[in-house]
Amino acid sequence: MKQFLIFTIKILLILFLLLVVLDVVYTRVYLQSSNRGKIDYVYNSGAQQYDVIILGSSRANNHFVAPMFEEKGLKAFNFGMSGSHLFEASLMLKLMVERKYSIKNLILETDLNLSNEHRSEGISSKFMPYIHHSKTIAAHFSEEQDFNSLYFIPFYRYIAFDSQIGFREMFFNAIHKKTVHLDNRGYYPLGNKKGNMKNDIRALMPLQNKYYEEIKGICKANNINLIAVMTPMCTNTKGLNYFEKVNQIYPEIHNYENAVEGDRYFSSCGHLNDTGARKFTAVIMSHFFKK
Repeated sequence: MKQFLIFTIKILLILFLLLVVLDVVYTRVYLQSSNRGKIDYVYNSGAQQYDVIILGSSRANNHFVAPMFEEKGLKAFNFGMSGSHLFEASLMLKLMVERKYSIKNLILETDLNLSNEHRSEGISSKFMPYIHHSKTIAAHFSEEQDFNSLYFIPFYRYIAFDSQIGFREMFFNAIHKKTVHLDNRGYYPLGNKKGNMKNDIRALMPLQNKYYEEIKGICKANNINLIAVMTPMCTNTKGLNYFEKVNQIYPEIHNYENAVEGDRYFSSCGHLNDTGARKFTAVIMSHFFKK
């Protein structure tokens, strides 16, 4: 029995050491990567200066054509991420401040994402490799139920989010295989192939959102001009009064839900195609960036 216990302890000790080694190896790879996605691009960058940055979900990523700002002499980048929530947008802005970014204007897509305060598992996992190296990231996740497991158990986060930051993604980072996420100054254009052109958002209710409040506070503290906007949806959407409800809570959020109309400008009910995005970006530029 004694020998069995000793053997078991040795196995557990070896397993623990293996997890520690794997954790160190994976993390070192991610600490040297900056061309796979927007999170590692920001985390592994130094001080930057931007006239305009864009944050939000796919309704930011697909709707704001960053190169159009550049054509007008404004240094811009679209940091919107498909599937993300305001949880991730707030953390991205915190990281930029931590990295000494100088930002004049922040365009924040603030509409459907106001209806929840949850993290997006697929996007938030991309911050996990850096949780031990950034007090900002650790603090942001500190109130999450699984924080202790993610923070204190070696390699656990890489197992828990294997499809996002596991071996395959680590390997691609190690060989510096690029993605399209950083192309077009972060803007991802959609084609004319139609997806679902009907939508129902009647069940959504906007909240006095904790992470939107955080973003407002960060902007105020760092002299960033915050331009919070609601972006277009197709006219077939049921529950378009959601956008009016947003303004009842936050009158300062600019409602551009109907700034672009006509199915020919949409790839799906909630996402403009490239033509529609350029039309919408032109509207935003004319309203907020007149020279």
